[in-house]
Amino acid sequence: MFNRNRFLRRIAAIASISLVAGCGLFSNGDPNDKGPIVVGTTSAPSTLDPAASWDGSWELFRNIYQTLVAYPSGATTPEPDAAERCRFTDSGSRTYSCKLRAGLKFANGDTLDAKAVQHSINRIRTINAPSGPAGLLGSLDRVETVGDREVVFHLNKSDATFPFVLATPAMSIVDPKDYPANSLRKDGGVDGSGPYRLESYEEGQKAVLVRNDRYQGFAKRQNDAVTIRYFQDSASMVKALHEKRIDVTYRGLAADDIIELQKNGNTDLQLVDGAGTDISYLVFNPKDAWAKEPAVREAVAQIVDRGAIAHKVYKDTVDPLYSMVPKGLTGHATSFFDHFGDPSVSKARTILSEAGIHQRVPLTFWYTTDRYGSETALMFQELKRQLEDSGLFTITLKSRPWKTYVVGYQKGEYPVFGRGWFPDFPDADNFIAPFVGEQNALGTPYPSKQITSVLLPRSRAQSDRAKVVKDLEEAQQILVTDARLIPLWQGRQYVAASDDISGGEQALDPSTIMMMWTLHRKTSW
Repeated sequence: MFNRNRFLRRIAAIASISLVAGCGLFSNGDPNDKGPIVVGTTSAPSTLDPAASWDGSWELFRNIYQTLVAYPSGATTPEPDAAERCRFTDSGSRTYSCKLRAGLKFANGDTLDAKAVQHSINRIRTINAPSGPAGLLGSLDRVETVGDREVVFHLNKSDATFPFVLATPAMSIVDPKDYPANSLRKDGGVDGSGPYRLESYEEGQKAVLVRNDRYQGFAKRQNDAVTIRYFQDSASMVKALHEKRIDVTYRGLAADDIIELQKNGNTDLQLVDGAGTDISYLVFNPKDAWAKEPAVREAVAQIVDRGAIAHKVYKDTVDPLYSMVPKGLTGHATSFFDHFGDPSVSKARTILSEAGIHQRVPLTFWYTTDRYGSETALMFQELKRQLEDSGLFTITLKSRPWKTYVVGYQKGEYPVFGRGWFPDFPDADNFIAPFVGEQNALGTPYPSKQITSVLLPRSRAQSDRAKVVKDLEEAQQILVTDARLIPLWQGRQYVAASDDISGGEQALDPSTIMMMWTLHRKTSW
């Protein structure tokens, strides 16, 4: 209903960028000009230790740590970074070998060898931090070193997606001297081998990155230093952009600010509007007396009006989503729409009535105040309105800042809570696997043997991802039937920048993580 206007706005925005920027946004720049690039974001790290993070902390990690494989600008599949080459050495996708580049060093001068890689991967599983990425390594049996430069990953089952796992910043290589094998690093320091080293860090305020002269990898750095500033909301971030206190904004731009930036007249600013795979969804906790009831979950799914959320709250800067797998990925389906159709109070009433539920159902919805953008509170107010207007629910809204919010959902404190997901890697598997099983990214066990024991293992044995669509569609249908997770919207990626900054259109990898090294200031005409 609203797509046409949205499309026209995008055309106008692109035309505006072209006219204003001239050779600007897409030009080559001088990497040694005018000091550090300053990037603003509302997504601050929750930790500096990769073994403790399965969240937006990866944005910083990508730039200060290094992984065996990663995504050069424009790539859609992992390519060697700390490694010289990586490949499966068997036909069953169960043995994956990487040979390191010669002479690798951490930024502090310590040697980066095969033992360091082995240590980095093993400690993730040993520590098994509540908010950590151990769940990504479910197919890993053991890590073997062969000499100083070869690492061999032996898998317990076929897994064609394993190279994508190794490309995530969760698998960052750390210095064994500074990162204990059995516990998280506690001194707040960072020793990596990425394109930058972390010169200083103020939690919730800023991270100062400077060129790591010992770096060996594919990144072609177009600047010598980047400062990342963390903001509480979009308004203060965009204000800083207008006042030239920052050069670039990313993560957390509010819909109103995006629309304002798209308007003609912003001759000193530019906006890059690209496809995104980030999603927003609701999680139901089966420990809660009401949220555990399938009929309650189904009734919520039957009432939620995604189109109203996308239009009224996000001003059409996001798209309604009817599957946990976003559009644009192989295997995407519209399973929730196919099953529930358009929002319907009468159908929801029937669902509850047939389950013997005739009272207004009380539910408490939780959301985080500082993680997914300024509209989050408005979205939950809209969800409350939709559900209470049905006459079937009484909704209580509660919220916390991200750092304490995470602790709460990991302890199972929230009956229903909102989450966002920025993919670990661009494959439909990564929008299903992290949310199911006894150990998952949500802290709420979701046993589903058909998905975890049959469909995902079978799909991972197939390197040609176009051949796994049927299994992925079946998995999505199971998610619909269970209604433990309710998808809401799929986002787009917006990078706003001063008109003297180039490289924004190349800055996002397939997981929508910003590669700071592509940013640079323009040369003069």
